[in-house]
Amino acid sequence: MQNLSSSPNDVEKSLNDLPKARFWEILDICQWEGFWFEPGLVKPAAIFKSNFQARDDDVILASTIKTGTTWLKALSLCIMEKDHKTFANSHNHDDILTKESPHYYVPTIESMIYSTKTPHVDLYYTSAPRLLHTHLPYAVLPDSVRNSACKIVYIARNPKDTVISMWHFFNSLFGRNQEPFPLDKAVDCFCSGVHLYGPFFEHVVEYWQESQKRPKKILFIKYEELKSDPKGLVSKIAEFMGRPFADEGEVDDVLWRCSLERLKNLEVNKNGFTVFPVPNKSYFRKGEVGDWKNYLTPQMEEQINKISRIKLEPFGLFL
Repeated sequence: MQNLSSSPNDVEKSLNDLPKARFWEILDICQWEGFWFEPGLVKPAAIFKSNFQARDDDVILASTIKTGTTWLKALSLCIMEKDHKTFANSHNHDDILTKESPHYYVPTIESMIYSTKTPHVDLYYTSAPRLLHTHLPYAVLPDSVRNSACKIVYIARNPKDTVISMWHFFNSLFGRNQEPFPLDKAVDCFCSGVHLYGPFFEHVVEYWQESQKRPKKILFIKYEELKSDPKGLVSKIAEFMGRPFADEGEVDDVLWRCSLERLKNLEVNKNGFTVFPVPNKSYFRKGEVGDWKNYLTPQMEEQINKISRIKLEPFGLFL
C-alpha cells in the first residue's frame, strides 16, 4: 500500500505511480491504500487523513456507496438538529430539509472539492461539533478520528441490492441516451472489487470488526434493519449519538421528515446539483429491500452469494 503525505506536490507525484483501472468502461480509477478511487478524490482524502483533528463530540457517518447514505444523512441531521427552532414544528416552513439536499448539510468529506456551493461545514474549524460523512475505508480515517471519543455510525446493505442500486445510479449518471452497462459485467466488476470505493466486502468488514471491538465508538447498522424497524433503529442511533428522543412523537417526526417519499418529492431534491456532476434527484430511486430479485439471474445471485460466504461469514457478518 502506498502512502501519500499531505503535501500537494507529493500527492500529485505519487498519484502517477498508483495502479490504474477503467471502471465500467467510462471512468478511470486508481488504487490507494488497497481501495479504488476516482483520482480527484485521493488528494483531499490524503490531506484529510493527515490533517483532520476530530473533536470528541463530532459524529462521522460512514458507508461504501449505494448502501443508504442519503437516508442516514437525513436521519442523523434531524437527530442532531431536533431541538433547533427550525425543527420545532413538523410542518414548519423553515424545515432545513426543504432548503437544501442532505448532502449539503452533511457533506462527504473527500467529495467536498466537487461541491457546487460553499460548504455548510468547515472541516478544519473545530469550535463546534460537526456532523460529517465519508466513503473512506476505516484504515484510511485520520488517527484523530480513530483515537478520539468521536462517534462513527456505519451503514451496510445487502451486496445484491447494493450492486443493483449502483448499476442504476451509474447508468443514470453516465449512460444518458445509451444502452445500460451490461449487468453481468457490473456484477463481475463488483465481485472483483475494482469499482469506486471497492472492494465492497473489505470495506464493510473493516468497520464491522472495529464495531465488534469498540461498540461504544462505532455503531454498525444494516439498511434492512432500518427498513424493518425504523423506530427502533433511529432511536438506537439517537441514543448512540448522545441525543436520545424525549418521546415517541419525536421519533415519528424524524421518520416523517426523512421518509423516502417526502425527500424524493421535495423540490430541492428534484432539481440542481450539490456535488458535481451528480443531480440531486439521482440519490432517490426505490429504496426497497430485495429489489435485486427483479434483475439478477440465478448465476449472478450465486456469484455474489459465494463471495459473501467467503468474505463476510467468517467474521460472523451476514448481509
